[in-house]
Amino acid sequence: MNGLRAVIICLVIACAAVVSPAVAVTPDWSALPVPAAAPPVTVSDVAARGPREAWATGYEHAADGPRPMLYRWNGSSWSRDTGFPGAGEPGWLGKAQFVGEEVWVFRNRVGDGEILRRSAGGWNAVPLPQTLWIYQDFAAVPGAAWVVGEDDTGLKVLHYDGSRWTAQSTPDGVRYLMGITARTATDAWAWADTDSGTILLRWNGTVWRDAKVPLPPDSNVHTILLEPSGRVTVGGSRYTDGMARTYLTTFDGHTWRTTHPPLGNTYTEAMVRGPDGALWLPVRSDRAFQSKYARVDGVRTTFSYGPERPNAIDVTPRALARAGFSLLSFGTVEIYGSKPNLMSERLGG
Repeated sequence: MNGLRAVIICLVIACAAVVSPAVAVTPDWSALPVPAAAPPVTVSDVAARGPREAWATGYEHAADGPRPMLYRWNGSSWSRDTGFPGAGEPGWLGKAQFVGEEVWVFRNRVGDGEILRRSAGGWNAVPLPQTLWIYQDFAAVPGAAWVVGEDDTGLKVLHYDGSRWTAQSTPDGVRYLMGITARTATDAWAWADTDSGTILLRWNGTVWRDAKVPLPPDSNVHTILLEPSGRVTVGGSRYTDGMARTYLTTFDGHTWRTTHPPLGNTYTEAMVRGPDGALWLPVRSDRAFQSKYARVDGVRTTFSYGPERPNAIDVTPRALARAGFSLLSFGTVEIYGSKPNLMSERLGG
């Protein structure tokens, strides 16, 4: 009888440990080999359609300036793609987006902007109608694409409907757009700097309007995560007593709510919704030889580390993407005595 009682007590303790909110989640990240580029390298984005297709973008630093850098994940390995038009010319690659069966990548080609599109027939390029001084951001969905930036006359919002480009106007008082994202051709969001501070704009298919989102005072926005369910998550930082503090403002379909997870001053641009339903984002690591990731699930925040990398002095994930039931990370690693080169990690398989 005493033996049975001891077994029951052990089972109760084990179950409590599994469900207790105080237990840290420590998922298993693994390193993925990436063909080296010309260091130092800069990573722009990673986007995944599923477990067997992902694209990572950026640029390497050649002697005559930046050179575009494009990598493809096929489900088992990364390989470099140099088949797009002008792959050897100076310039850089920015955000990657999946549009139907195609992948679209924004490119700065010797100062001129264009959209690279890859279909079953290969690569082609859609040039922008004008050259901008600054190409701030890019978003694409079926039936629409946007490029935001500035020229000598100020803010420019260029819209592509699949056949032609038009310039869109923004509300009075908007000085420039810091980023843009879209759920559909008639539902796009942008974060803007105005005379009165940061606001969110929303495109309804006809006009851009102030979305009236209650952002924290004295704050800025790093990213907006739009989901098919209608859920919206805004990530940014606010300044209190001269210190920056990360915040998340979420819309659940009914109300907006702001929280301050224990993330310090983390830049949230790489934040994604993971396959487990939680928010994931890279954070500054307290270990020079390992990357670090935060998992935010409601009021609970836990952390995990990437694999140990011998002789590393800085491991920096720059972008995250959900790839089926796993997470793909793409970034840089600096080994002692060398310049930063590429690294990738995966959670799950």
